[in-house]
Amino acid sequence: MRLRVIAVGERVPAWIDAGISDYRSRLPRLYRLEVATVKASPRTQGKPVAVMMDAEAERLEAAVPAGFVRVALDERGRSLDTRGFASAIERWRGKAPGIAFWIGGPDGLAPALVARAATTLSLSALTLPHALARLVLVEQLYRCVSLIENHPYHRE
Repeated sequence: MRLRVIAVGERVPAWIDAGISDYRSRLPRLYRLEVATVKASPRTQGKPVAVMMDAEAERLEAAVPAGFVRVALDERGRSLDTRGFASAIERWRGKAPGIAFWIGGPDGLAPALVARAATTLSLSALTLPHALARLVLVEQLYRCVSLIENHPYHRE
């Protein structure tokens, strides 16, 4: 199963990359975590926000391999607990070669892109910096896989 996190914005602090690498290395071989980035539209050219978000949406959609389930991350999305998230991953695992998770840029995800997603999830009611959202998502993916594979990482 391939898990692909696709985020707008290319620069993240080294500690974010280190955290993502750590969780990636812990995943069982059956799961392959990929983290991809797409370029953010420059916010200095005076273009309307909707136009910039649409351009980012095109790049996000183009980064999704064929047949993957698409999941949009948005503050207005559905909140799941970890067990619910793990159950969703198990359901999607049987229906697709992988799952792609979209993390938007400074203005979020374009509404048309969100509409194309299988579901929209919220990582938190808090506003998270986009780089931190990547790390939180990757940790939760590792935690969900741990639950699915009966690994003791997740404790209740």
